[in-house]
Amino acid sequence: MNDDPGPILDQINVVARDVDAMVGFYRRLGIAIEDVDARWDRHHRSALMAGGLDLEIDSQEFTATWNRGWPAGGAGVVIGFRVPTREAVDERYEDLTAVGYMGQQEPYDAFWGARYAIVEDPDGNSVGLMSPMDPARRTPPPPPPA
Repeated sequence: MNDDPGPILDQINVVARDVDAMVGFYRRLGIAIEDVDARWDRHHRSALMAGGLDLEIDSQEFTATWNRGWPAGGAGVVIGFRVPTREAVDERYEDLTAVGYMGQQEPYDAFWGARYAIVEDPDGNSVGLMSPMDPARRTPPPPPPA
């Protein structure tokens, strides 16, 4: 019997044309969204939902820093799945791309301390694969986009 629980739905990133408008909508809906350093207001906001699901709202410019394959001017969502190890990110990415699914972002060590990659599902939706975060692997984030 396989003890691997498989990927766990862990995060949804909303890539927004207007982060402030998106934050206003979700706050009006009743979601508690954190205020951040003013330099990041236009680019990134977070909310931890019941059950541990992360709702992230990112600008198109910031999204391009962590997903090199994100289309310029594109808006939409990235559906994020947690996998058990850093190696599992690489293994699942390689498995999916080897059978023909499009890779948007090859596996890499992200500044927030996780191993991260993105593939497209058959309809072109972005699907993130993320290892647990390791605080020892965190690096300073890039500066906010201009």
